[in-house]
Amino acid sequence: MMKIVGAAVENCVHVAGILAFLGIARDLGYETIFLGPATPTDKLLGAGVETKADIIAISYRLTPSVAREIFKQIEEKIPQYGLENRRFIFGGTPAVAEVAKEFKFFDRVFSTEGQREIIKYLKGTDEKQTFRIPVQNLIERIKENDPYPLIRHHFGLSSLDQTIEGIEKISDSKTVDVISLAPDQNTQQFFFEPDKMDSALDGAGGVPVRSERDFEKLYNATRRGNYPLMRVYSGTTHLIKMAKLLQRTVKNAWAAIPLSWYNELDGRSDRKFVEAVKENMEAIRWHAQRGIPVEINEPHQWGLRSVHDVIFVTMGYLAAYVAKKSGVKNYIAQYMFNTPAGLSPKMDLAKMMATKAMIESLISDDFNVITEVRPGLMAFPADLDEAKGQLAFSISETLFIKPQIVHVVAFTEADHAANADEVIESSKIARKVVEESLKGLPDIQGDRDITERIKILKSEAKILLDAMRLLSKSEDPFLDPQTYDSAVRLGYLDAPNFIGSKIAKGLVSTAIINGSCEVVNPKTGEVIREKERLESIRK
Repeated sequence: MMKIVGAAVENCVHVAGILAFLGIARDLGYETIFLGPATPTDKLLGAGVETKADIIAISYRLTPSVAREIFKQIEEKIPQYGLENRRFIFGGTPAVAEVAKEFKFFDRVFSTEGQREIIKYLKGTDEKQTFRIPVQNLIERIKENDPYPLIRHHFGLSSLDQTIEGIEKISDSKTVDVISLAPDQNTQQFFFEPDKMDSALDGAGGVPVRSERDFEKLYNATRRGNYPLMRVYSGTTHLIKMAKLLQRTVKNAWAAIPLSWYNELDGRSDRKFVEAVKENMEAIRWHAQRGIPVEINEPHQWGLRSVHDVIFVTMGYLAAYVAKKSGVKNYIAQYMFNTPAGLSPKMDLAKMMATKAMIESLISDDFNVITEVRPGLMAFPADLDEAKGQLAFSISETLFIKPQIVHVVAFTEADHAANADEVIESSKIARKVVEESLKGLPDIQGDRDITERIKILKSEAKILLDAMRLLSKSEDPFLDPQTYDSAVRLGYLDAPNFIGSKIAKGLVSTAIINGSCEVVNPKTGEVIREKERLESIRK
């Protein structure tokens, strides 16, 4: 067993930092010996000899100039005690840490680094000691990062050059594990048909990518720092052609494909609904055949249109079902919290836990589910200081369902697309929240309100699933695009935001009732349960 002896030295009595460090080391299997505050350097060095410590940890948080003299004394005494082959590490304030870096006997100096960096050092995977490129496979990177979830962030500015510079800066910061490239709508819809692009819309919603070489330049910008993975949305047309391009250029970490979107329903392409669902399913199968993880970004697309919670849960389950039946081995289930705006944290968690339970009922030897969480887009206030509070609160809420990936949304969301500095700042906020949560969150499984709501949502979702199953005579209705087309046209799948749609009803009314999003009678405000809602449609 490796041993660490540590102390706050000489006139320094501040021991919180060294005790926290030793606590982390102890959890990792080290034997730790704490000598206390204001420990004379001779006592510390003597203990290093007596205990045969592998690491001698020194803390000092007072005047930098005094620290310099203390470190000089230690440097002179190390040979006298025969400790030349022991590792010395330092932890203290940034000002004192800068002084400590002047002394070569320190193997590692910690100041503003978080728990994650300390764990890497103690595990022997610290990049500052022996650099190696982090694994470039999603599943292995998740394992390597455990117990921390991967941090993912969306990024794409209206200029290609500025986006490349921003990606370089984000990569160098080592705060983001996965950069989600945000192409503009022209790229997503017309990359393979450039003659259809409206140049006036270049850069709208993301970075204008106009060639295969542009994608390569963006990916090359990640080849530094912590070498983050890159992923890009599927595009809204020519999905398989785009998938091949993304694998060639950015080594797309996983595919993000909708089930029933990016067509005439939402106006993000001119594809007919049934054709779109069919093509989306084909793209899912294409990735599955190549062992590429798949996310079907479906339930939150419904949530963003103010559907009631039952539809969110139902579509979450159906997306996972389609993935499994299509041969996907590693499925990424994304949960967008705080959507629609106004949900209470308790009922929001209940909705996510119900969805998660239904999705994970599909887990088998050949179907693994990865949990990804994110704050809701509509929850962010325009006031940037308040938005930082919202970001921290939302991230803390999402951690109750134990994600492997945290998709951070920049605090600037309600005001402007985040630049590199704002992406880094947002990611640091999220990383700190994650670090604190790993100390232990309360168990909410026994909360009566939550468990009751989960029971209701699962029961209501089953009613909707049973009704949708009867819409097709095919062997597996949920793999039949016609099932979804009929469900939308009949109003089984409906949203208030569909008013004016060419194919959807837009007749349902929803409202936040006791923290949940429910279908209501627009005249009385009375909650309408799923059986009654569907029966009224069939009449």
